[in-house]
Amino acid sequence: MKKIALLLLTLSVFASCGKESVYVPNVPVDLIKSVAEFKIYAVNNVLIVPNQGVAGILIVYSPFNGSYMAYDRCSSVNPENRCQVTPDESGVSATDPCTGAKFSLLDGSPVKAPAVRNLRSYNVSIQGGQILHITN
Repeated sequence: MKKIALLLLTLSVFASCGKESVYVPNVPVDLIKSVAEFKIYAVNNVLIVPNQGVAGILIVYSPFNGSYMAYDRCSSVNPENRCQVTPDESGVSATDPCTGAKFSLLDGSPVKAPAVRNLRSYNVSIQGGQILHITN
């Protein structure tokens, strides 16, 4: 009887472990960009920074509230694939080219299935009005 109970407990633990538990990994980020550099290289208020975070970083300027946001480019849909979201021409959303999922760049939230989780966000502080400091 104990063996059957142990077997059922083990099976239930493994059955509850699935893709839902896979998240975008948390990697250290400590990035400095100047506001001038952002203005020069950003397209539609979005700057792509490669080789940072898990799959690169998107730095977004929101003209609606005058603030900056930063998100990891790694899609929250099947993050183990490291699929990089691509900003849309509007600069308001980004698309996962692997699944077609869409995310809002205003807050990182999912706006089109199969996305159900936000993009991983990073903290952005503005130092002296000229330096963007992106950290987690």
